[in-house]
Amino acid sequence: MNRRNFIKSSSLAATLPLVASTTFAQQQSTISPALGGQGNPKSEIFKERIKPITKEERLERVEKAKRLMHSHNIDALLFEGGVTLQYYTGVNWGRSERVFAMVLPRNGEPVYIAPKFEESRAQEQVGGSRLLTWEEHENPYQLIKQILRDHNMLFAKVGVEETVRYFVTENLTKEISTVSLANGTPVTAGCRSVKSAHEIELMQVANDITAEVFKSSVPQLKEGMTEREFGSIISKTFSEYGVGGGALVLFGESSAHPHGLVKQNKLKENDIVLIDGGCSVEGYASDVTRTIAFGKSTEKMKQVFDIVRTAQTSALIAVKPGVPGELLDATARKEIVNAGYGPDYKYFTHRLGHGIGMEGHEWYYLVRGNRHPEEPGNTHSNEPGIYIVGEFGVRLEDTLLITNDGAKLLLPQAESLEKMFKI
Repeated sequence: MNRRNFIKSSSLAATLPLVASTTFAQQQSTISPALGGQGNPKSEIFKERIKPITKEERLERVEKAKRLMHSHNIDALLFEGGVTLQYYTGVNWGRSERVFAMVLPRNGEPVYIAPKFEESRAQEQVGGSRLLTWEEHENPYQLIKQILRDHNMLFAKVGVEETVRYFVTENLTKEISTVSLANGTPVTAGCRSVKSAHEIELMQVANDITAEVFKSSVPQLKEGMTEREFGSIISKTFSEYGVGGGALVLFGESSAHPHGLVKQNKLKENDIVLIDGGCSVEGYASDVTRTIAFGKSTEKMKQVFDIVRTAQTSALIAVKPGVPGELLDATARKEIVNAGYGPDYKYFTHRLGHGIGMEGHEWYYLVRGNRHPEEPGNTHSNEPGIYIVGEFGVRLEDTLLITNDGAKLLLPQAESLEKMFKI
């Protein structure tokens, strides 16, 4: 599985556990009745730790959104189906040419619009919330106009959730020329980027499962297997834990390219093996990378591994509430450059990390230019790397959680090219 497909499949998996408030355990029972009955009793332990997000938690999120709307002078928010709508409401709705949308007034309750022939399915998900429907020949944007009129907001500032499609906003402004559209990200990212204790618990489960899958998959490496073959083993192992997951697998010289190559490499003795993967638990993602040696590692491999691990540790130590996200990237990059792998992006070719939560990549990014101050509850990948084209690459990735007095990783760090997790 290539990197882009892994990210895409992880995002899709993140949407599945939220359908009609079905719990993670209930859904997975249709996939693996005993969640580990096929010789994997550890999965039962994980199942006991998984508690779905409650209706009360979602209502608290909506109230926080309203407070942020007030702070940013936004009168209403516009959403289509997608992860952010699920975050606030639990409604799981795919996108098509037919508009399904929600308007959240700052001083009012959510109102939905849906195609008339989808009314029963939509009502099932939105519960007692107001739902307006449109027939196939009708203009759905007139319903949004009606909602705004009902709330005296025809001259309002409407924040648009960042993934709303262009044709939706274009048609909306044609229908309601008096409305001012604005970026809704300060509200949506302001909520989603700060994880609650419950969200962190779910992410911890996802990370713990990923660690178990990596550890149990590595002994199945064998000379001559392809990257895709080993990736299939990892995906199958995730399924034995009752979750959807996968991994990018890179062997040898392919590991010098952060997202790999189209060409499939076969594993050789003394190759570097880079594994970058994760799963989704109740919609919350893990993203873990470990680099190991299949056989004996060279002194250069060990040296590069130690530099990367030091860079990851330095970023961990540097972060605390209030510091800008770019500082973490700069701190890790300095370690790598000072060790002789520079300048700048020459060997450490990407940013230090991305936000992670309901999506594998979300706000905020640990990259130069990001001056957004870190705050408790923020979660990012911390993933420095050194990539030597023609030889090998080393990347180590863990989820970084900002705490009140610093930060911590959700998993033990990699210890060496022979030991994936320091215990």
